[in-house]
Amino acid sequence: MSKARRAVDKKEKRKRKKGTGKKIFLFILLVLLIVGGIIGYRVHQNGGGWKGLLATAVGHDANTLKNLPKIYCLLLGQSENLTDTIMIAEYDPQEQQASILSIPRDTYIGNNRANVTAWDKINAVYQTGVGNVLKEVNELTGLDIKYYLKVDTQAFKKLVDAIGGVEFDVPIDMKYDDRRQNLHINLKAGKQKLDGNKAEQVVRFRHNNDGTTYPYEYGMEDLGRMKTQRNFLTALAKQTLKVENIFKINEFIDIANEYVETNLDFDTLKDYVPYIVEFDMANLKTGQVPGKSDQGPPNGVWVYFADDAKLKKMIDDLFINPNKLDEEDKKSNSTVDTSSIDKTKLKIEVLNGTSSNTKLEKVVAKLKNAGYTVNKTGNTTETSSTTIITRGDVSELVQEDIKQILETGAITTGGDATVNITIIIGKDYEG
Repeated sequence: MSKARRAVDKKEKRKRKKGTGKKIFLFILLVLLIVGGIIGYRVHQNGGGWKGLLATAVGHDANTLKNLPKIYCLLLGQSENLTDTIMIAEYDPQEQQASILSIPRDTYIGNNRANVTAWDKINAVYQTGVGNVLKEVNELTGLDIKYYLKVDTQAFKKLVDAIGGVEFDVPIDMKYDDRRQNLHINLKAGKQKLDGNKAEQVVRFRHNNDGTTYPYEYGMEDLGRMKTQRNFLTALAKQTLKVENIFKINEFIDIANEYVETNLDFDTLKDYVPYIVEFDMANLKTGQVPGKSDQGPPNGVWVYFADDAKLKKMIDDLFINPNKLDEEDKKSNSTVDTSSIDKTKLKIEVLNGTSSNTKLEKVVAKLKNAGYTVNKTGNTTETSSTTIITRGDVSELVQEDIKQILETGAITTGGDATVNITIIIGKDYEG
């Protein structure tokens, strides 16, 4: 074969190889496009965005969510074999709603109120094991909670640091020292970014060194601490669920492995992850077991006696039927006789100083069911305290009536001249 002919053959062989390479590349590209299209379609079918991507990744389809039930979990915060935090958390993936109920650590769980001892407190049962706490909580609430999550304060601190801190409005100046626990709290009131150490301080604070505590309207001592804990957990969840923190999942897993004890298995938990990442914190409802602190005979031990009737109603509002007002909610909570007043002539404005639209809806519903006319609603800057602002021509009878209906609210004068009453809903409003 001539030299020229061999050169031509080599050239043609290179062309054939090049052509084959192009075909293989195009085939692979076509396969990727088809697979990508199928995945993209499934992501779209699963809701799109992070939710759709994660749902697809764990093998969900369009019907998975329809069959996914609410999940309940008992949350316990542990420090030195004691628990300052006992909460019930519930998440409903179908309605995209969640609820948290705080249980005072001194809640009475005994059977004989004539002989109350320190071991009749729910916090004392914690010493005998989480399973017993779960049993008592179910008896107290009538719920059927199967899962628990026990978190050491070290996990809490490390999580806050891992997500870069949490913006939080500290409700009051806090100064407390306990050398036995190596606990030193020193925080100023106001909005600020808290690192893990300061976050622990804010959720463990109960009273200052001089005995002063949260104001009465906020909830004193343990009640105030529980309210702060709920507010902080809301802020913590809002920060943790940001997209950029999803990529820190390995760090979160390491923290959980070292400091968290739970009976929640991964197969159960993974089904909820795709939907919880898009949860709107405005749909979080919170509350605490209603009741009062008192000394139990014969030893004078201070315990917290739950109000069973009010607790049953709260369980229904938070967990069983959160989308509807209970029949009792549809009635006025007020005992003030306002039969001599024409409520329809009063113009009322309601402004929401919280991130919860549910609170705004509840206030408006309560006022309307009590016979008042709500003329204007809107949002305002976040505020900690509910305030009732009236003009001088609003009678004290009406002021007291509205305060009792809302079960909170400091009364002051001034406000918009186009309305008689302006109600600003603060973060202290429980609904």
